[in-house]
Formats: sequence, structure tokens, C-alpha cells
Amino acid sequence: MNKVIFANEEYYHIYNRGVEKRQIFSSNGDYRRFYGYLTEFNDVNPAWKVGVLENRGLTSNEPLVEIVAYCINPNHFHLILRQVRDKGITEFMRKLGTGYTMYFNKRYERSGVLFQGKFKAAHIDSNEYLLYLSAYVNCNSEIHSICRAENNPWCSLPEYTGRRKTKFIKKYVITGQFRNPKEYFHFAKINTKEMKNKREMKELIIE
Repeated sequence: MNKVIFANEEYYHIYNRGVEKRQIFSSNGDYRRFYGYLTEFNDVNPAWKVGVLENRGLTSNEPLVEIVAYCINPNHFHLILRQVRDKGITEFMRKLGTGYTMYFNKRYERSGVLFQGKFKAAHIDSNEYLLYLSAYVNCNSEIHSICRAENNPWCSLPEYTGRRKTKFIKKYVITGQFRNPKEYFHFAKINTKEMKNKREMKELIIE
């Protein structure tokens, strides 16, 4: 895969998996920690400073990226990100990868790398591709036969369908193109069925 050059206001599919395809999310606590880091590390300030601001009831308005969609699976994760600051994706992923590795190694009394090299990235260069990838990411657990996407607490599909509300998922670039959440859900599920059956997009699927 050619090296991706990140540009502001552009969208990217970001993904990575555990070294040697190992499981990197073993408990609900692991999923919650990674999920929390999606917001904690999305800031130009160091993580410790963000924590201080949050504890004081303040919010920082200096994100590195916009998070459009996510899915956290037992041995890998997927994100759709829009870069909003120079080197935003690179810095966000550095903080996310380092922070979660430190947490995981301490919790499970291990050392060394956790992820299979640097995160992978693909530029999303059309609206059609963005819509298709939103279904791929939101329903990734279903594509891999882990669980039905609508029952997965660790993906952003519930935000898209209105079953769960969070402030940090910037879904409107996707949902604004559909009449209502039900229509998007139908679109996502139809595409999920095709992906699952035909295994299109082999270059993006990480087993």
C-alpha cells in the first residue's frame, strides 16, 4: 500500500490489529478504556492536561481529528477520521496506540509492542466510498461474524440509528444524506450483507 499523505478536511479509513493477530480487547474494561481514549487523546494538549481540564469541568476545543465512525473488535479496530489540524491523524494515532499499549501491558503484566506495526490508512476520495466505508466500519463486527452490529456496544452504529447519543461522533456528513436513521440502517445492512457474502474490499479487511 502506498504511503498516505494526510491533508486537512479530508477523510481517511484508519485501522490496525494486534501483533501476531492476537486479541487486544479481552474484557469490557479493555473496550471501555480504548473507547475513552478516543476522546481523551483527541486534543492538541498532552493527555495529562486534558484530564486536568475535564476534572475541573472544562472542555478543550482543540481536537486533532473528527471521528466519523468506529468499531472495536477483539483483535483489531477501524476508524473513519477527518483531519482538522496539521498532522492531526498522526498525532492522534500515536497517542492512542501508545496510551492503550501502556494500559494493556500494565494490566496483563506483559511488555513489548501490542499492535502490528504502524496503523494502516486509506484516503477516502469520494462520497460514494465514504458512504460505503461507513457501513463497513459501523457493521464490521457483523462482517466478521462476531455479533450483529445493532447489538454491538463498541461500534458507532447505535449513534447513527439514534439508539445512543454521544457528542464526539461526527456522523452528520453521513446521516445528512439519508431521510432518517431507518433509511441509513437499511443502507448499512444491505451493504453489510454484500460484504459478508462476497468479501469485496479484501485489501481493507484484516482478519
